[in-house]
Amino acid sequence: MSAARFLVVLDADSTLIHNEVIELFAEHAGSLDVVADITLRAMNGELDFAQSLSARVATLAGLTESAFEVVADRIRVTDGAQELVDTVHAAGGAVGVVSGGFHEILDDLGERLRLDFWRANRLELDGGVITGRVTGDVVDAAAKAHALLEWAAQTGIPRERSIAVGDGANDLKMMAVAGLSVAFNAKDPVRSAADVIVDEQDLSLLLPLLGLRG
Repeated sequence: MSAARFLVVLDADSTLIHNEVIELFAEHAGSLDVVADITLRAMNGELDFAQSLSARVATLAGLTESAFEVVADRIRVTDGAQELVDTVHAAGGAVGVVSGGFHEILDDLGERLRLDFWRANRLELDGGVITGRVTGDVVDAAAKAHALLEWAAQTGIPRERSIAVGDGANDLKMMAVAGLSVAFNAKDPVRSAADVIVDEQDLSLLLPLLGLRG
């Protein structure tokens, strides 16, 4: 890949998409109230992300892999997402998504939106049934920051030309290492740490920040 003009790295839940994917799974499993409370506390920085992820995923134990299709059908991509990707690509840039959510949902979105990179957690299956655990390393705040730096190095984009976009406490480390940080419909801890705040759910509003739209 040739050197890119900008690297844009987005969170997924409530940023690339309107939904919180874990809550869609939990609604299917009948554990939404418990999971929504844990999610809110984690996003506000009151809980360690890895612990909160473990607690939420545990409530999904027993769902079959058919739940992936049920959840995928309910995903709503944020307005302006495709325009953002296409315009950044046209200018020689790259777009990645790093999520505390799940590959089982993000893989289809990544291909459909023509993202350059994406990374997320992966649910453990046993005989087509969700065990209530994740496999591999947890994509937490440190992993998000690492992904941004890794993708910047891979594309040859200086870190100063990277833009991190997120809404929750799990995005803060990624935002801290980026050249520009954007709080997108974000919780208070993120709003106070970000360089720019965007409160309208339209990702094309990032384009003027990159000088790609007047």
